[in-house]
Amino acid sequence: MKKSKLVMVGNGMAGVRTIEELLKIAPELYDITVFGAEPHPNYNRILLSPVLAGEQTLDEIVLNSWDWYKDNHITLHAGKKVVEVDRVRRVVRAEDGTEEEYDRLLMCTGSNPFILPVPGKDLQGVIAYRDIADTNAMIEAAQKYKKAVVIGGGLLGLEAANGLMLRGMEVTVVHVMPWLMERQLDDVAGKLLQKSLEDRGLKFLIGAQTQELTGGADGRVKSIKFKDGSELDTDLVVMAVGIRPNTELAEKMRLHCNRGIVVNDTMQTVTDARIYSVGECAAHRGIAYGLVAPLFEQAKVAANHLAQFGIGRYTGSLTSTKLKVTGIDLFSAGEFMGGEGTEEIVMSDPFGGVYKKLVIKGDKLIGACLYGDTVDGSYYFKLLRDGRSVSDIRDKLMFGESNIGDTGHEGHSKAAAMPDDAEVCGCNGVTKGTICKAIKEKGLFTLDEVRKHTKASASCGSCTGLVEQLLMFTAGGDYSATPKKKAVCGCTDHSHQEVRDTIKSLHLLTIADVYKTMEWRTPNGCASCRPAINYYLISTWPKEAKDDPQSRYINERSHANIQRDGTYSVIPRMWGGHTTPNDLRRIADVADKYQIPTVKVTGGQRIDLLGVKKEDLQSVWQDLGMPSGLAYAKATRTVKTCVGSEWCRFGTQDSTQMGKDLEHALWAMYAPHKVKLAVSGCPRNCAESGIKDVGVIGVDSGWEIYVGGNGGIKTEVAEFLVKVKTSSEVMEYAGAFLQLYREEGWYLERTVHYLHRVGLDYVKKKILDDAEGRKALWERLQFSLDGAPDPWLETSKAAVDTRQFEKLPA
Repeated sequence: MKKSKLVMVGNGMAGVRTIEELLKIAPELYDITVFGAEPHPNYNRILLSPVLAGEQTLDEIVLNSWDWYKDNHITLHAGKKVVEVDRVRRVVRAEDGTEEEYDRLLMCTGSNPFILPVPGKDLQGVIAYRDIADTNAMIEAAQKYKKAVVIGGGLLGLEAANGLMLRGMEVTVVHVMPWLMERQLDDVAGKLLQKSLEDRGLKFLIGAQTQELTGGADGRVKSIKFKDGSELDTDLVVMAVGIRPNTELAEKMRLHCNRGIVVNDTMQTVTDARIYSVGECAAHRGIAYGLVAPLFEQAKVAANHLAQFGIGRYTGSLTSTKLKVTGIDLFSAGEFMGGEGTEEIVMSDPFGGVYKKLVIKGDKLIGACLYGDTVDGSYYFKLLRDGRSVSDIRDKLMFGESNIGDTGHEGHSKAAAMPDDAEVCGCNGVTKGTICKAIKEKGLFTLDEVRKHTKASASCGSCTGLVEQLLMFTAGGDYSATPKKKAVCGCTDHSHQEVRDTIKSLHLLTIADVYKTMEWRTPNGCASCRPAINYYLISTWPKEAKDDPQSRYINERSHANIQRDGTYSVIPRMWGGHTTPNDLRRIADVADKYQIPTVKVTGGQRIDLLGVKKEDLQSVWQDLGMPSGLAYAKATRTVKTCVGSEWCRFGTQDSTQMGKDLEHALWAMYAPHKVKLAVSGCPRNCAESGIKDVGVIGVDSGWEIYVGGNGGIKTEVAEFLVKVKTSSEVMEYAGAFLQLYREEGWYLERTVHYLHRVGLDYVKKKILDDAEGRKALWERLQFSLDGAPDPWLETSKAAVDTRQFEKLPA
């Protein structure tokens, strides 16, 4: 029997998945030919972001190798773009003249990135982010240039921005809407996401409208201009403002197109029943889907009809979203914005970085938006899809699947408690039973093996943790004994404590040593682990381990706080909040000379110069001639004081002098997080010592010392540590506590959280009960801080990269 000829135009994920499904059910029905415009086999376009970030390589994201096409007797014309299809003669013709006849045609032309129609869009260095070529262009640009602008704060734009930042570029995301990922997140989750990304070093211009891209004499983009008249210098512009179905060829073939190639429920084009279409180019019931799960559902239906079974129908998809930025967990699905006739259940912990919103209508869950804790995303998605009433579990719904009902699996993992027909991988429609069967029958022991045999977690990766749980208890081992630890980041399974212990026990002195010794998955780490390890090295081995400025966050590299408009904030040091007329004159003169728009007194009793241009920073520092306030650093920020006994009629101790002494002693003290102190001259506590990392309160017989306070979003009252008699004892006890925190705290862990972790009794044992240990801690702190250079006034000694302040030529 002569085989029919199937030709596929496009070699992407949706089309190749259709062929995979077809080969399962009708392997001998067709001679298959594939045209792909790119010179690559089928690869996972979803994982371009990890490739850009340096976390994976192109070879690692290939889904179907060259050998796969050969083994399945598929003719692949790679790097050949189809330019014409003769529907009468049923012939496909490529740009180079290659022709193939067809009996059935599968149109999988995907989508094109939308390019803003602004002047300068054709300049060199202005690119989209859609394929391997774009990814390679960005990687090459990151090796040559310093500044990048990503236009678009959606999924793709944020992944591109994160990748470029990890490649060493200074990245600004320009987003016209009021918050990031407005199609996938509500305003609260969007702003939490922005803060998290800002902490990593990304900059944002929210609400900015691009007017023009300007170029230099070499024809390369040099700046982006906005409608409000502002301008931002850049060496690279990445357009990530959306996609459009690629219907150019379909329209030329005179297929009906409306928001894509219009198809029916069997994925056949409404114009020609011999022609099918799946993927981002297809418009089904007026919707062109851009996420992988619905495209794979379409592939199953198309394969079913190409195999002449005629059973499947595609009726549309409910979609969910997950961001592929290491260390950031978010999930959204359904009508998460709510609206008329809906109810919202909300749990918000901004300090902890957790936000959950569930939207209910008519006793049914219709939307979910999760940030920070997404473990129950798949459970909520199943409730959304099934449309079951939640009235009986409403009071427990926010707390997730493990808290609902009596499953009889207490103590077991979520994966163990799932029924076999529960879906684990939404992208590929893989159930728990399928995964467990493959693990048992094929003897699988690794995540890669499970991906290869079942495709679970092989697409977006959001179900990886669940698949790993299934692997643990199915392949053997006591999964309940899995260590309860949080990895430093996605580059490793090691915890912060394990990293600290290894650095100390093996006397490691460089980041590279840590990565090699601890077998880091990503050779160069990421923006989460590099700052942490850099801190652990210099705090464990001061004067030996060399600080790596490029492994610090952007503010610590620039030695100033970047603001929302791209300018900087400069806060000079004022010891204990004390100043002089000369210092005030210098500040006023600098504000006038550099036309600094805002001069403000801070809550820490200092003066903030807001709106300083980056190229002016060095000159501002020199003209001020004052020490750096380190207001941008994970370091000692301020020692707030009241006027004390020197002036106040209620004062019992000289709090101003005590504060100045403390601040001089602790200046340039880098720590796991920012550190704030206060000294009050009497129990009236005007300096708010009770909510500082270290608070000192003067009493008639001496000083009381409090630790672990926090005046942030969630106010934490400091705990009483000790009462001492003299100022020198205040220095020793406070310094010993801070050194203990510096040596044992985890990066980005405030003193209050360090205390919650180790307990106040442990701290008292180390500080109060061990006099020799206390003195040794104080001496180690003094040794560490001795000779610390001022980054504003000793830029060379402080290893400040001054190239970042150079203004690019116009």
